[in-house]
Amino acid sequence: MGRYFYSEAHIKSPWYQVLAAFWQRYPNPYSTHVLTEDVLYREVTPTNLLLSRRLLTKTNRLPGWAEHIFPAHMARGVYILEDSIVDPEANTLVTKTWNLNHNTLMTVVERCMFEQDGTQPTWTKLKREAWIFSSVYGLARPIQEFGVARYKSNQTQAMKGLDYALTKIQSEELPHLHGDQEESSGKHKPRPPKTPPTPAKKPNQFA
Repeated sequence: MGRYFYSEAHIKSPWYQVLAAFWQRYPNPYSTHVLTEDVLYREVTPTNLLLSRRLLTKTNRLPGWAEHIFPAHMARGVYILEDSIVDPEANTLVTKTWNLNHNTLMTVVERCMFEQDGTQPTWTKLKREAWIFSSVYGLARPIQEFGVARYKSNQTQAMKGLDYALTKIQSEELPHLHGDQEESSGKHKPRPPKTPPTPAKKPNQFA
């Protein structure tokens, strides 16, 4: 049967900032298990949707009890495929991820939707779903329970990583906003008049 997980979160940042942070969230101190990220495919459709496919490599250490049962190579790394669709008209980002290896031990499929919050337009609503399966005979249930617990822990760290990227983006925007406010309020310091440039001499073509 597998296990199903659902959660909602409200991010106190506008959708366009969350979208930018999504693409810039690695590396960060909360996701050190993410080793690489590579864009495999990207396209803008005639209807102005941005389609992307990325490959991520992550470490995937097994719990202590599982290391005595499964081969050591299973504790090294996992390859994750991520498909995403950005709709700039509807202000939505939909992602789907799943692991490409270690599927016998566990398969985790995740679907996330980032959308502009209907009640707070300057916030972003995140809806997350996950399906966790294991086909190990006799151990599927405890493995799936472990998978749910690890998924929850990973998502807590993922939200911290996203917030880390958001903070960086917002700090970069602040100087520009501050400068614009000074210009519009008239409180900026007067600048000295520019000295007219000295006319350049016409080159002597026959020198």
